[in-house]
Amino acid sequence: MKNIPNILSGARILMVPAFVWAFFSGGEHAMTWAAAIFLLAAVTDFLDGYIARKYNFITNLGKILDPAGDKLMTVAMVTCLALRHMIPGWIPWFFLAKELLMTAGGALVSGHMSGEMPASNMIGKTATAVLFAVGVALMLFPIPASAAHALMICAAALALAAFVSYIAMFAGLMRKRKAR
Repeated sequence: MKNIPNILSGARILMVPAFVWAFFSGGEHAMTWAAAIFLLAAVTDFLDGYIARKYNFITNLGKILDPAGDKLMTVAMVTCLALRHMIPGWIPWFFLAKELLMTAGGALVSGHMSGEMPASNMIGKTATAVLFAVGVALMLFPIPASAAHALMICAAALALAAFVSYIAMFAGLMRKRKAR
């Protein structure tokens, strides 16, 4: 039972290639299938976190698998959209850089906090929800390019705000740790 969150996170990681395949399959319902896989991944993300917190099933493996699944799916989604020229080409590079910096920062903080990782905050959760909603909307609805670009730029701006909030949180944790 304790492994259910990790199984869900692992399944989400395995959904990444399925999402990419569906996205580029070229079938009549390719985007619908891609959006469905993406939404299923989002549901597993919610469920694994909810189950882990509610039943205290938090594991070190889960602390790695959960964010890895999120980061892989995010970068895959924005890369697929950019390759189809649905969003600006710099967006995947922005999210890849953000995710790599977040991973490095998280590892640094975790190393200084005896393996403890700070929880995500509301700005980060909101940024993720907005990015996912924009991604699904772009896959399912015929949105004009200018509007699609504007929506994705807004999602990127929110992600940048979340990134800055995490830097501030990490810096505060590091200062507290040094003061001890």
